[in-house]
Amino acid sequence: MDTFYKSLGNKLKKLRQNVGLSQEQFSDLLNINRVAVSQIESGTRKISAEEIAKIAKVLNISTDELLNPRKEIKIVLDRTTEEMPPKEEIRINVPQKNLNKFKEVLLYILNKVGSKPNIGETVLYKILYFIDFDYYEKYEEQLIGATYQKNHYGPTPKEFIKIVKEMEGKDLKKIKDDYFKYPRTKYLPKREPDLSSLNANEIQMIDTVLNRLANMNAAQISKYSHGDVPWLTTDDGEIIEYESVFYRTTPYSVRD
Repeated sequence: MDTFYKSLGNKLKKLRQNVGLSQEQFSDLLNINRVAVSQIESGTRKISAEEIAKIAKVLNISTDELLNPRKEIKIVLDRTTEEMPPKEEIRINVPQKNLNKFKEVLLYILNKVGSKPNIGETVLYKILYFIDFDYYEKYEEQLIGATYQKNHYGPTPKEFIKIVKEMEGKDLKKIKDDYFKYPRTKYLPKREPDLSSLNANEIQMIDTVLNRLANMNAAQISKYSHGDVPWLTTDDGEIIEYESVFYRTTPYSVRD
């Protein structure tokens, strides 16, 4: 959460300075006090969707431009050639309870749609992402709570390889083949999931995501994931913050 708000606050500060506004002038335009502007820019205060819309209007840009980190370079950091600091290695440490839940969710998905020819590893990654982030947006609680990294093809759950390795042989079967001449990794279940680890809302959310996305191929679902605000607001190679889900726009938002 902190990373998302600090990144957004830093961008807002640069945008404000770029148009020559002081914090006091900016606060007057937004109809909030100067202290609130200072807290937003430092990343210590949450910013609502309504405030995002108002800021975008004041700065005469779209909310997508405001939330998209790639747009920041174009608008604010034109011709900047600063070198990015090296990325730190991220340790994967999944709580045992969540790890077991991850296994049962994956088995539930595989039993439902794993045999479909389009359901390879890339599609599974995106399905898991939307299950996790849709559930967090709707209920403000984590379902699996996996760690998703932004890469060229969309969100990737960092725990997936570790969990699948533990499941191979007894819980699922890994198959490597070609799909339309492209290499593909598929997984087929070897047992039914233990549904005692999932509540009714969680099962309903999984089913809803599967109904929406399980017919997409890898290219289609990757393209679809690239339009989601959490993915848009994350730099390449960085971890996607769950809190960014509350700034989603149609057709991605699942809140009533």
